[in-house]
Amino acid sequence: MRLRLPILAAALIVLTLGCGGREPGTVWQVSAISALMAGDYEGSVTCGELRKHGDFGLGTFDALDGEMVVEGGVVYRAGPEGVVTRVEDSTKTPFAAVTFFESDCSVTPAGKLDIPALESVLARMSSAKNVPCAVKVAGRFARVQIRTVPRQTEPYPRLAEAVKRQSVVDLKDIDGVLVAFRMPAWADGVNVPGLHLHFISADRTRGGHVLAFEAVEPTVDVDFCRTLVVNVPGTGGFRRVDLAPPSNADLDRVERPAAK
Repeated sequence: MRLRLPILAAALIVLTLGCGGREPGTVWQVSAISALMAGDYEGSVTCGELRKHGDFGLGTFDALDGEMVVEGGVVYRAGPEGVVTRVEDSTKTPFAAVTFFESDCSVTPAGKLDIPALESVLARMSSAKNVPCAVKVAGRFARVQIRTVPRQTEPYPRLAEAVKRQSVVDLKDIDGVLVAFRMPAWADGVNVPGLHLHFISADRTRGGHVLAFEAVEPTVDVDFCRTLVVNVPGTGGFRRVDLAPPSNADLDRVERPAAK
């Protein structure tokens, strides 16, 4: 069953209790960021099901057990110290967002690229600030600062508390890919407004949630997505959790803490 909400800024939100097929230009999401922020870490969708809806994306795993990177149709887990392993299809996720990545525009910015510069590049590439974007940045990175959060045990703490035990690692002179989404302000509570970035190395051995990066003339590809599908979990945790949108301070503490 699908519940269609009004069109917002040329993008359509679809809340679904079932699962459909491949839809180009669609971000397919498990749960809402407000549920994850509130401590709902119970996996509701398998990674095998997730791969049916996208070959590119990010998220986390049951019990907040590592950072998820989906690249080339494969689901990877970045665990302690940013060590990457391939994930079995039976593994469940409480929150993830994927799409079948098809580049709508591509650019190789001159000079150094970091998070503020990437935001400027995206603003110049399109004025469609109210449309969700999947962003892929590939090349040589002088530095990528990544974090991972250890597996949690019940009763689960709020995410802002869980990340206090995060592990932060600096990767230097490494080839790889940034897997990211840029979400508009109206997605607040559903997803992370602004940029949300994960990284995986070219050899698929290191990765995690990105706190900072520096690259020189990488390739930036953007896929503009006009539909956002949210798969509503049927778990007890989701039914009970407070889904009030998180504060900006909590979001910054969790998703964009100051780089070291």
